[in-house]
Amino acid sequence: MPWRLIFSIIIFALFLVFITLNLENSCNISFGFTAIENVPVFITIFVSFAMGLICVLPLVLYIRIKRKEKKVKEIDPEPDAPYMDIPPADENIKKDAASARERFFAKRNDKKK
Repeated sequence: MPWRLIFSIIIFALFLVFITLNLENSCNISFGFTAIENVPVFITIFVSFAMGLICVLPLVLYIRIKRKEKKVKEIDPEPDAPYMDIPPADENIKKDAASARERFFAKRNDKKK
């Protein structure tokens, strides 16, 4: 069932009820140098809500960017580290790797025959 659609319709219906109940109520908005008179209350509320969303948007984007950078640092803490700083492998490790490689290819060649 499309719960988002049903939820959106319910919210829209509540907005319509709020608007119809406040059509008669009006207020004056003063900007200091000028004033707008007889503005319906619901318009004032919706505009102030929209302005609040616009003011919070940069903060939300900043937090999202910081989280993404943090995840990248967790995956690769030093992306510019040169590979030459890696210490050379121990001789025993090199011998074990070589013998393992030889055993692998020997088994592989046996299967081909």
